[in-house]
Amino acid sequence: MSPALTLPGEQLVFVYGTLRAGGRHDIRRLTPAPRFLGRARVHGCLFDLGAYPGLRLGGAHWVQGEVYAITPPLEAELDHIEEVWPQCSGEYLKQVARVTLLPEGASPLVVSCLLYELHPARTEGLALIASGDWMARS
Repeated sequence: MSPALTLPGEQLVFVYGTLRAGGRHDIRRLTPAPRFLGRARVHGCLFDLGAYPGLRLGGAHWVQGEVYAITPPLEAELDHIEEVWPQCSGEYLKQVARVTLLPEGASPLVVSCLLYELHPARTEGLALIASGDWMARS
């Protein structure tokens, strides 16, 4: 994590699906409110699960998203939404990954972010979102 981007007690999270601005679970409507740091992307594949997407890290493709600075209470809320705690559905794995932050008017910056990755066993038979962008899918 880049100390220049976070305040004490904050960490970064990369969101790529329904938690993005304008999504069904728009992170900006949650409390405590996150701080938007910019658009971002990560190497991976984006799968269509119907009402929401799933990200698998790695490969040559990019998945588009956003980076926010969050506090522990909001992290707990995200864990609940993604069903990794207190109930673990096994659909998503909470990970830390290197993400390329694309701040407005500044050079790209690689940062470490929390993200919720789709469990590898859950990708079989799923359609790939070729654009890597849940909000721009057709």
